Amino acid sequence: MRDVFLIFLRLGLTSFGGPTAHLAYFREAFVVRRRWLGESAYADLVALCQFLPGPASSQVGMALGLHRAGIRGLLAAWAGFTLPSAILLTAAALGLARLEDPGSSGWLRGLMVAAVAVVAHAVLGMARTLTPDAKRAAIAVFVLATALLLPGVWTTVAALVLAGVLGSLLLRREATPADSETADDLRVPVSRRAGGVVLGVFLLLLLALPLLAAASGEGALRLADIFYRVGSLVFGGGHVVLPMLDTEVVAGGLVEDSTFLAGYGLAQAVPGPLFTFSAFLGAASASEPNGVLGAGLALVAIFVPAGLLVCAALPFWARLRRAPGARSVLLGVNAGVVGLLAAALYDPVFTEAITSTPAFVLAVAGFVALQKFRLPPWLLVLGSAVLGLFVL
Repeated sequence: MRDVFLIFLRLGLTSFGGPTAHLAYFREAFVVRRRWLGESAYADLVALCQFLPGPASSQVGMALGLHRAGIRGLLAAWAGFTLPSAILLTAAALGLARLEDPGSSGWLRGLMVAAVAVVAHAVLGMARTLTPDAKRAAIAVFVLATALLLPGVWTTVAALVLAGVLGSLLLRREATPADSETADDLRVPVSRRAGGVVLGVFLLLLLALPLLAAASGEGALRLADIFYRVGSLVFGGGHVVLPMLDTEVVAGGLVEDSTFLAGYGLAQAVPGPLFTFSAFLGAASASEPNGVLGAGLALVAIFVPAGLLVCAALPFWARLRRAPGARSVLLGVNAGVVGLLAAALYDPVFTEAITSTPAFVLAVAGFVALQKFRLPPWLLVLGSAVLGLFVL
């Protein structure tokens, strides 16, 4: 467990670049260098975590910790990979709380503009991979229109479910049959019976937390409900968490738009998983609990579903990946994720950040720097903050 923690702590301090980059770092560290598992087992693991809701790269990390050192290894992997960025973002939120008007600061406006470039870059990259044909592009447009015209968490979930249904109907030819054999070097120290129990716990919390929060009126239960629900229902991970968090915490009155986007920009400048943005939002919440307690509660609540789903799904993965139509459903959901992210790019990212001609120019320049010059996102964020002091 100690080895797992130290290795993931090093990755948590140095893994910039988002979920795709994280998966590449994991492959280098655990498949190529340490040979904890083989290429086929790692590919199976990545495929599973792409299918599950939640932060895919963090779930792969949790599964690697589970493979190496059981449940304690899963917790060690999560803590090592997550805490560095969570601590930095919590400290940033506590600093922002001391500013009278965060949205008026030029460097914070620069962070908001950087978020436009980063999300646009992510949308384009995902679209190239996940919507390569007319049918998947149409599914993406359907989800985009639904998210913009009928905003809401449950509407978003329903749109993604319909995207999966459309995928099962329209994308059977595009779906490549999965290999019928699983790799024998991926150890899963969780039985199918235990996996079923863990799945029951996941569903119980998903159903019970909203009822308990509504009945008690407790701020802590409300915060736990919001972030647990988001962590349970976000497909695609990474930037896709943005629209659901915006709906819950901004529309819910917990944080202002400017603070939300400034925190999202800061989240691009730190290593580790983007879901640690939850710690920033918990710390910056206008309602108690906030500060360090709010950050810790939001952080744990958004990641608990990921850990439960990994433990519930891994024992059944060999059967799941052979299920007829599973791949076509996944292709439809992934196309829907592109549409969801494109909707978030327009509202709130673009509408809140691009309020002047200099802001638009800076956003376009940042997008070109990411797309053509392969500038690291964290460097773009820092540069945008500095330029924002002078031009925004």
